[in-house]
Amino acid sequence: MRPAPPRSLRVLLLPAVLAALSPMPAVRAEPAAKPTATPQDLRAVERARAVELTAQKDAAARAAAATAEEQRFARARIEAAETLRITEVATADAAARMETLAARRRDAEARLAKRAEAMQPLLPLIERLSLYPAETLLAVPATPEDRLRALVVLQGLSRRVEIEAAALRRDRADIDAASAALASEAPHLASALAAQAERAAGLDRLIEGAREKRQQAESAGDAAAKRGAAEASRAETLRAALAALEAERKAEEARAHEDAIRAEKQKRAADAEAAHAREAALAHPPASLSSGGAGKGQLAAPVAGRVIRSYGDPTEAGPATGLSYQAPPNARVVAPCSGRVAFADKFRTYGQLLIVDCGGGYHAVLSGLERLDARVGQSVQAGEPLGVMPHWEPGGSGRHPALYMELRRDGQPVDPAAWLRSKG
Repeated sequence: MRPAPPRSLRVLLLPAVLAALSPMPAVRAEPAAKPTATPQDLRAVERARAVELTAQKDAAARAAAATAEEQRFARARIEAAETLRITEVATADAAARMETLAARRRDAEARLAKRAEAMQPLLPLIERLSLYPAETLLAVPATPEDRLRALVVLQGLSRRVEIEAAALRRDRADIDAASAALASEAPHLASALAAQAERAAGLDRLIEGAREKRQQAESAGDAAAKRGAAEASRAETLRAALAALEAERKAEEARAHEDAIRAEKQKRAADAEAAHAREAALAHPPASLSSGGAGKGQLAAPVAGRVIRSYGDPTEAGPATGLSYQAPPNARVVAPCSGRVAFADKFRTYGQLLIVDCGGGYHAVLSGLERLDARVGQSVQAGEPLGVMPHWEPGGSGRHPALYMELRRDGQPVDPAAWLRSKG
């Protein structure tokens, strides 16, 4: 066995041994030198950036031009609808006169029928008395007092018959006069309807042109609106349908926000800007109703005609939650507010239903139309045509169609009367 080295030597060797046993320090690699951008590379980047900026400006200019053109066409449709409404008012006046005259004739006919029914049992006796008065009185054995009493009764009956006969003649005269008035009023109604149809044809041409342009410009927002409308169509109630529309709007707003953030992270400026614009459009529709001042004057009347049922009036289903309008035949229905069409289809017992998102949690609901001229996702201005009411015959006895309108805030109905603009 070897002898251990002296202690002094061990002290000197220990640091060397420890250094040998410790791990070797890692050799740090020197970072690779970044390639220096050449002037040609910088010019290429600048050219690419300039091309992108130019493309963005061109796209913004095209979008602004399209928006301006759509607004110009919308104003043209609104002006055409306003001109059409003048003729519809004339039609409504003529139809109202026809309705009044027809009601007058029906009342006279009802009175005539009632009087005739009351006199029916007496007609055989009246006829016999008129032909054989003496024989009729002497045919029945009676005392002189009874014969005198019978004569007094017959005299009273005769006077009653004369009164009834005069009333029958008056009723007959009323029927004839109402019929003559109806016949004289018919040309006025026909003329008003013809003028209305001429104006309506011009408006339809404007609407058809706009429909073709919209079909060529389908957007992501339109697809989102259609998804919301599809969800609403499956709802059991109108309130549930409105809730589904609002939920889809918020979901699409969130998707647009996520798209904008993703595009910003990926340095896609144009896509980020488009996503932010979509998010803003969903958060703030084209125009919003304001709650200030009780909302007076912010709604346009949706159709020509008169209100036949007001908010709160009794109905079979309870107090009315909207307004019902008696409109002239084929009357044009217009948007009561500016906003976006959220629903345009048949719905439950409402028939053809239109819902316009007016912004601020407000929705205008319209039903009773025969034809819809608006599509889901379409931006509309107050007074812009949305559809057409059914045709009906003034003076007829059938049921007349009516336009029903509701204004809802956060799904709850509110009285729209205070919001409507005065006719003046």
